[in-house]
Amino acid sequence: MGLGTVGTMILMGGLIVVVLVVMLSDLLRGLAVAAGLAVLLMAIAVRDKHGLNALDKGSARVGWWRQRSAGEHLYRSGPLGQVPWGTNQLPGLAAASKLSEHSDSYGRRFALLRVPSTSTFTIVIGTEPDGAALVDEEQVDAWVSDWGLWLANLGDEPGIVAASVTVETAPDTGTRLRREVATNIDPDAPEFARALLAETVRDYPSGSSTVRAYVALSFAAARGGKKRSAAELARELGARLPGLTGELQATGAGPAHPLDAQELCELVRVAYDPASATAIDELHARGEATALSWSDVGPSAAEATWDDYRHDSGLSVTWAMTGAPRGNVQSSILARLLAPHRDVARKRVTLLYRPIDAASAAAIVEADLRAAQFRQTSSDKPTARDVLATRAAALTAQEEAAGAGLVNFGMLVTATVLDVARAADAHAAVENLSATARLRLRPVYGSQDSAFAAALPLGLVLPRHLALPGQVRDRL
Repeated sequence: MGLGTVGTMILMGGLIVVVLVVMLSDLLRGLAVAAGLAVLLMAIAVRDKHGLNALDKGSARVGWWRQRSAGEHLYRSGPLGQVPWGTNQLPGLAAASKLSEHSDSYGRRFALLRVPSTSTFTIVIGTEPDGAALVDEEQVDAWVSDWGLWLANLGDEPGIVAASVTVETAPDTGTRLRREVATNIDPDAPEFARALLAETVRDYPSGSSTVRAYVALSFAAARGGKKRSAAELARELGARLPGLTGELQATGAGPAHPLDAQELCELVRVAYDPASATAIDELHARGEATALSWSDVGPSAAEATWDDYRHDSGLSVTWAMTGAPRGNVQSSILARLLAPHRDVARKRVTLLYRPIDAASAAAIVEADLRAAQFRQTSSDKPTARDVLATRAAALTAQEEAAGAGLVNFGMLVTATVLDVARAADAHAAVENLSATARLRLRPVYGSQDSAFAAALPLGLVLPRHLALPGQVRDRL
């Protein structure tokens, strides 16, 4: 009847209680207990289009009320803020994170981010995807195949916990173009050519955008029951990073390199304060370093509301995917969602992956197949959706048995505007773009600040931050 494992247990236990009440008391009280049981089961069984029941929505409301009552939705940092040490520390889930820098076997510096609450370490890889414009369909198919292989191989990576891919679009300040032209212009060039370049540098950045992509890989600190320090794990990851980045380039990601500590600090700082992007680009144009530390990348002021998040110079809204596209998924299905949009100043689309080891994957696909077959055979006239679900589960089981990997996946979409008056336009733009991608998105009500941090390439594994374990939530 649409009940999960916990709901079925409540139903069976409730029926036993009803029988006992009728036996020990009277029928009227038994009916009262049965009515209460029916209300509870309805709250669990009835779900909306996003798959949420009344208990899910009620728990979100209660959590938001407790957060507001405790003042946890407000954040003030810096010398005049409420942080005792006077720094711009990151708020929320990333507050306790620690950043260190190490070198891989190629001599490249890479940042290693530690989250003590989940005992995970994260490395961030920066990529420059070429896109599918003017690319043969055979090449695109090869990239898609290599990407699937790369994801499947993550399940065999020792100690990996989660992975995320973040594609960020932002307005181009024009600083890089000016620097490139200024350093390569020929002083003896004709006046017309010099004037044309000057006009291009002046007018081209207006309305143009940049697209950046990042891959974050999170690893468990413990191995064989023993926790490892940042230095110990850095030595191991330093030897594995060249292989990971080399395989990533074959997926169409373009040149891949690990981000160092300064690059990661700048990335997070711009996310919380979009207006600082211009100043950072100007410093790079002059060949100067920003000298940001991890304790100074957070916002000076932030306020989370029920449906948005205000942070320094930006206002953001984050959506979570509640339904993946049905049917055949083409390689270009996310093209419009990932592309820049005139109504959204900065847009961040993050795909979240949690690789499943081979032993657990076999049990999961077999359980899904048995459940799908049971739903189909439990009715004389099974629905078309049940028939297709059984076929899909059987195909998944066959592919897993042939060596394919299995991952849990999700998606977060964050839209940031610099003017509060443009928030409604950005909201409508994302809703329209999700329809073109055949995605079902829902704003992360009551947890906008946590969702904003999770959409950044910081390797925050959300199921490990839940007060109620994910295994229990999945069975409700």
